[in-house]
Amino acid sequence: MRKIALIHDWFDRIAGSEKVVKEILKCYSDAKVHSIVDHLTDDQRKALGINSIETSFVQKLPFSKKKFRNYLALMPLAIEQFDLSEFDIVLSSSHAVAKGVITSHEQLHISYVHTPIRYAWELQHEYLKQKGLERGLKAMIVKTMLHKVRGWDQSTAGRPDVYIANSKFIAGRIRKTYDRPAHVIYPPVDVNDFKLCHKKDNFYLAAGRLVPYKRFDLVVEAFSKIPDAKLVVIGDGPEMDKLKSIAGTNVQLLGYQTDEVLRDHMQRAKGFVFAALEDFGIMPVEAQACGTPVIAFKRGGTAETVIHGETGLHFEEQTADCLTEKILEMEELPKGFFDPDAIRTHAEKFNRRRFRNEYSQLVEKCWANFKADTATCEHQPANPATAAETADVSTIHKVSNH
Repeated sequence: MRKIALIHDWFDRIAGSEKVVKEILKCYSDAKVHSIVDHLTDDQRKALGINSIETSFVQKLPFSKKKFRNYLALMPLAIEQFDLSEFDIVLSSSHAVAKGVITSHEQLHISYVHTPIRYAWELQHEYLKQKGLERGLKAMIVKTMLHKVRGWDQSTAGRPDVYIANSKFIAGRIRKTYDRPAHVIYPPVDVNDFKLCHKKDNFYLAAGRLVPYKRFDLVVEAFSKIPDAKLVVIGDGPEMDKLKSIAGTNVQLLGYQTDEVLRDHMQRAKGFVFAALEDFGIMPVEAQACGTPVIAFKRGGTAETVIHGETGLHFEEQTADCLTEKILEMEELPKGFFDPDAIRTHAEKFNRRRFRNEYSQLVEKCWANFKADTATCEHQPANPATAAETADVSTIHKVSNH
């Protein structure tokens, strides 16, 4: 009977990547879970369907519970210390280092990549700017560390046999960063938790963590230029004071609200506004599940999840002026232009059952191919010339291109 291991970067809260782990475990409930650190509560662990988690030495380092990300330089070493030799299949869920776990040629490793390490690759300069690490000795130390992490990350690109990306956008990043193809399986969205609502009130909604890359400043600035259009913002974070300073009287900042309040506003909103460049972006799909059209930046995951003219509108440039034009365009559309039922039907394509079906079907197909390839290799004649002729047809390339 085959044995399965599941590797996730770290567990400190339940967010999008942890919900992916939850659905993977519904497909493979007997998988043994490993992670750099585990700081979940018992209830959170239970909610994910996890009985126990094997952790790395980082778990026991000082201040690990709140400052474990500061140990990023040690995480490549930590992920390589897991002994997975007893397992037949290794499933990794990676937005940092999990894809670099060590396996043998007799083990199948399938990595679901949420993104290559953001702050080490494409978003490095933005990350350094946000942290005030553009100049000085500390900045040089951090830049050197990120340089080494990039080197390790790229050197381990060949470790997974199969890559899965959470969007076409991330598949492009994987090809650019690792020079590997990737299957695309969109992450699971709890669309059933968001009820369809046909009656819409006269306000727009923006929601999420108020952090710089989410670009709530663009949303608030755009609405401040359109005093007749009302905006409600739900969420809290370091950008709150900045948003208060630029918000017009038509912008209402509600701060943190419960999930029930957020869902209620999503259902009643005239439109959901999303200005971030996201790998996938779950909230725009949740809004569409409510039958609410979305105004979204036409890059990243929302370029794939929002259909321009059918389930919402795209704006081309990540600027307040471009967003303002798109808001005005939606304001001028005739009543009933967007069909809530059609929007809801589109959102249902991203449900959890769809994810489990696509993921398990791919794993089983790759496993069947892997076993067939392994059996073929075992029966090859022990002839150096023959081995040289067939060396380029590796299991990795065979499986990853199916």
